[in-house]
Amino acid sequence: MDEFVILMRLDLITKEAQPSPEQLQGYMKQYQDWVSSLMAQNKFLGGTGLSTEGRVIRSNHIITDGPFAEIKESIAGYIIIRAKDFEEAVSFAQRCPILQGEGNSVEVRKIVSVHDSDQ
Repeated sequence: MDEFVILMRLDLITKEAQPSPEQLQGYMKQYQDWVSSLMAQNKFLGGTGLSTEGRVIRSNHIITDGPFAEIKESIAGYIIIRAKDFEEAVSFAQRCPILQGEGNSVEVRKIVSVHDSDQ
């Protein structure tokens, strides 16, 4: 089994794109149910949400605020899962409730170690 990260992207900036408190409660229930199903299959390894505040550090040591306000799609959070291959990881990601929102997306990336010589 390999490990994969599922990055969840959505519009955290535009006021009109934000759900009402009631909608948010429903979305969180759907998300928790999705994660619970992954846990029941022993596929969920961890994850968390991310704040909208951040900093970007460039190679020349210049630090800027981020994420940038002109970019509507922000990484809102991630989870790490266990899957037999990319196809299985993608099938789990396709059921992510985040995808119900207009313009939202998820990205699936295999986790590889830069320290292992067999990667």
